[in-house]
Amino acid sequence: MSVISRKDYHSKINQELPTLYNSTNQTYMKFKGSIDINKPLPMVTKYFADPKYLGEYQEGFVKKELESGVAGEDGAISKMYYKSGKHEMELTETITANRLPESFEAHYHHIQMDNTMKCTFKALSENCTRYETEVEYTRINWIMPRLMAILFPGMYKKPAQRWLNNFKEFVEKQDS
Repeated sequence: MSVISRKDYHSKINQELPTLYNSTNQTYMKFKGSIDINKPLPMVTKYFADPKYLGEYQEGFVKKELESGVAGEDGAISKMYYKSGKHEMELTETITANRLPESFEAHYHHIQMDNTMKCTFKALSENCTRYETEVEYTRINWIMPRLMAILFPGMYKKPAQRWLNNFKEFVEKQDS
């Protein structure tokens, strides 16, 4: 382990931070998650694709409104609304590649951050499906969320995994 002086450390940090926060198509943070769901692939993707079920597994989800395009198809743009206590959040979802039942990709824009999400679905057996997700944050504007992403990346990863767990629980309770 090498030891560097405080001055060199701060110099190094100051040189590295601008690239971490550069919003020109650079990845700020990327993580993956997966879960195996004990239901057939067509059933899993049916519930994933239908926005009326979002509130069943995404805490705080209020509604999704189509702004342009055809719902569920490539290029469709929707507003998604969430509420947690007194805090409200609005996201703009742009579907970039809907290849269900195999995969789904979208870009999400918030006034303070942008991210992409890629979901893939794979039949492990007739009645078991693996749902994998990859989330990539490409822009985070506020200094505190930036620092939290560096110091406590679990604050971003844990909700994504919780939604996967909630989705599994919801789908496995369904009959068809």
